[in-house]
Amino acid sequence: MRYKYFKRALFAAGFFQLITLTGCTKKDEVVEINVEVKNTSNFNRKEIVSLQRNKLKSLLEKNAETNIRVKQQGTKEYLATQWIDYNNDGKGDELLFQVNLKAHSTAQYVILIDTIVLKEPKVKTYSRFVPERIDDYAWENNKVAFRAYGPVAQQLVEEGKEGGTLSSGIDLWLKKVDYSIINSWYQKNVANPGYYHIEHGEGYDPYHVGDSRGTGGTGLWEKDSLQVSKNYVSYKTIATGPLRTVFELTYAPWSSYGVQEVKRISLDLDSNFSKFEISYRSNKMIPNYTVGITLHDKKGEVNINKPKGWFRHWEQIDSAFVGEGIVLSPKLIDTAFVHDSKTADQSNLLILTNPKDKITYYAGFAWTGSKQIRDVMDWDEMLDKQAKIIANPLEVKVIKKGRNS
Repeated sequence: MRYKYFKRALFAAGFFQLITLTGCTKKDEVVEINVEVKNTSNFNRKEIVSLQRNKLKSLLEKNAETNIRVKQQGTKEYLATQWIDYNNDGKGDELLFQVNLKAHSTAQYVILIDTIVLKEPKVKTYSRFVPERIDDYAWENNKVAFRAYGPVAQQLVEEGKEGGTLSSGIDLWLKKVDYSIINSWYQKNVANPGYYHIEHGEGYDPYHVGDSRGTGGTGLWEKDSLQVSKNYVSYKTIATGPLRTVFELTYAPWSSYGVQEVKRISLDLDSNFSKFEISYRSNKMIPNYTVGITLHDKKGEVNINKPKGWFRHWEQIDSAFVGEGIVLSPKLIDTAFVHDSKTADQSNLLILTNPKDKITYYAGFAWTGSKQIRDVMDWDEMLDKQAKIIANPLEVKVIKKGRNS
């Protein structure tokens, strides 16, 4: 009997040792990566940060990118993350996660592997092509929504048919809820044409673009005239996700300079500003590259802050107020002015820039009806902060690679 118990004890000890050895990782195997994020600004910042795939190479050698998890050091809860695959090769090129840092503070984050399934966030970014409204392209986050117009909408106008839109200006949708409204509003508009132009409790679209620049449309200024493109001719959706949506709009050659334009547009969670990264080429050197904001009926207020790189229009729409703005590096700016025209939709606030073949700027808005701002001072403060964010990005640094002992 004693021999039998002794054999069982040896078997149990051996089995336990086998489990222990199997559960171990090699001494030099990376099990986590630590990242430091620093906010040098004098205001709190809630933003999306990114890490290129090569920074996570040691974790990804033996693990799937879908099992990457991020948490702030000292906490247990995982943060929402998102991979973006820019070249469509099936591998994420950069990992996104959101940080929330107080003024002049630093936070540590841990990136590790875990197979636990995370709940999909209810609040997110989103964009898509919209065939049910001819061929709009619409995008949104929990703060704002925008849209651009496609080739079929242009064709309808050129053929003298109803329902089309000919404009490369950027439209604004005034939303007051943090959840996605694009699908719902378009679906209800199919059943009840004009639905989203009427306030139903979630916001609405009273913003008129016409042939103006809307908020963030582009052009060339020459001989007191603005040359502009027509509607986009093709689109490419790159990413939709909880933290950032990214897509591209391509435009046919336009102006007497034969400008060919590709606009990569992205929108982050919690931001009021779409980021425009524009690449272009032309048959000959262009005199400038112009970004604009429509002045509608010219009753609004304009603020041109060239030294800081932000430009504002403030206007009343129905019973509330909307602030529209453009923000970019002051180094890119040549001049800015108000173009006052008697022709409908041709009065714009124009910012003339002189980039080489690429330019990045931010275009956005805030609406008092959403309770995000109270007055024009709030909007100017938001624009001022966005300019500081561009000039002083968060500092992200991989500071340590944790290893098993």
